Amino acid sequence: MGRAFEYRRAAKEKRWDKMSKVFPRLAKSITIAAKEGGPDPDLNPKLRAAIQTAKAQNLPKENIERAIQRATGKDADQIQEVHYEGKGPHGSLFIVECATDNNTRTVANIKAIFNKNGGEPLNKGSLDFMFTRKTVIEFDKKEDMDLEEIELELIDAGLEEMEVEEDTVTLYAPFTSFGALNKAVENMGIEVRKSSVKYIPNSPIELSEEQMQDVEKLLDKIEEDDDVQAVYTNIA
Repeated sequence: MGRAFEYRRAAKEKRWDKMSKVFPRLAKSITIAAKEGGPDPDLNPKLRAAIQTAKAQNLPKENIERAIQRATGKDADQIQEVHYEGKGPHGSLFIVECATDNNTRTVANIKAIFNKNGGEPLNKGSLDFMFTRKTVIEFDKKEDMDLEEIELELIDAGLEEMEVEEDTVTLYAPFTSFGALNKAVENMGIEVRKSSVKYIPNSPIELSEEQMQDVEKLLDKIEEDDDVQAVYTNIA
């Protein structure tokens, strides 16, 4: 009983620790989106998508409202989106998206993480041909959905591929179709779980379990940095 209790407590602490990092990242995404396209979600598809994603991950309403308000404050002017590239163990490649108010600090931290954990920072643009930016939208698959009809309806909005896995439907489109595809999905009455622009590897690699342990050490360290918003790899 004691061991089970310790296990449950450890699991809870792990979830709480993850939440303590996820919520600020979601809020930053909302602030940046509002700063770029304005505070009205109806007129700003990036903000609308950021809010939908935040709600799906249970970010409280008051946090969302504060994040939008922050976009009009002085602090928002200092926050910028930047990305860094790097190489990890066993041919793994990384694109690290950050939101930072101090680029000098962030780049120093990311470089140090790569250098200390079996990786190597790369110059910006080094991985341009290894990844493609895509609009990626996820929603729950429901019994009454006609997926073929949904696919046909969304082609005009830029849909390139629809992937169905268990209870999740994932849509892929060019990053330039982000606004149009999100709007089309909304117009069909579909509740979006996640919506963002991601870096998709052009040639994913397979690694053994032992190799993955080396890569995950680096990945964990990157994700621990408070300025990191998202990490993309070429691992299948």
